[in-house]
Amino acid sequence: MRVEIAGIPVDCLTAQEVVARAMAHCEGADSPPLTILSCNVDMVVKASRDPGFARALASGGIVTADGMPIVWLGRRMGARVPERVAGSELVPLLAEACAAAGRRIFLFGAAPGVADGAAEVLRRKHPNLAVAGVLSPPMGFEKDGDRLGETLDAVKRAAPDVLFVAMGAPRQERFIAEHAHALGAKVILGIGGSLDMLAGRVRRAPPWVQRSGFEWLWRLSREPRRLFRRYLVEDVAFLPIAWRALRRRGD
Repeated sequence: MRVEIAGIPVDCLTAQEVVARAMAHCEGADSPPLTILSCNVDMVVKASRDPGFARALASGGIVTADGMPIVWLGRRMGARVPERVAGSELVPLLAEACAAAGRRIFLFGAAPGVADGAAEVLRRKHPNLAVAGVLSPPMGFEKDGDRLGETLDAVKRAAPDVLFVAMGAPRQERFIAEHAHALGAKVILGIGGSLDMLAGRVRRAPPWVQRSGFEWLWRLSREPRRLFRRYLVEDVAFLPIAWRALRRRGD
């Protein structure tokens, strides 16, 4: 089941159900890539102002509810959204599943050294995990035709089953929507800052804070200069968006 939130179709799935679908998709020999994206408050606001980003986000084969406000809104609209499913949860779960199934992963994006650190953490936890590659291309690489071609070829040659793309929104969603077929992976996920968390560069809020819906406040307290405008200025626009969505549902 899916629920449409401000034009974005969000899947009513648990994290384990997403992992199960991803691993089942890896069994298909000639299936088109399955893209898995997440939808949070900031993305809904950005999508409301940027039709191109909205189309890229809505193109995901699976779009998860990343954030308790999305979960709560979906439920108020009558959908059975079971839980929040963030990229930072899916990365370790999928890595564990890939290690057990002999599937290859590729870590793409983030700042130099971050993906390598995340790969080392995953290897220590899952010694059998096959890391097909790690690549942190420079900012703006996708706008340089030659560099983009080299990057796509490098990933495709590595032949990963599951590709984690950590470029941040809206870059990663646009990149995945445009180049999914050229990357050669069976499953492609947009995971934002998940590699920074996995590598220990960014500390995530305790589970009880995540469940309460106040992880944004936790993050703001740790990075006020970077996140003040996003959380306290730009994302306030989510409130009228949510109100209109509920009104339309009532009509």
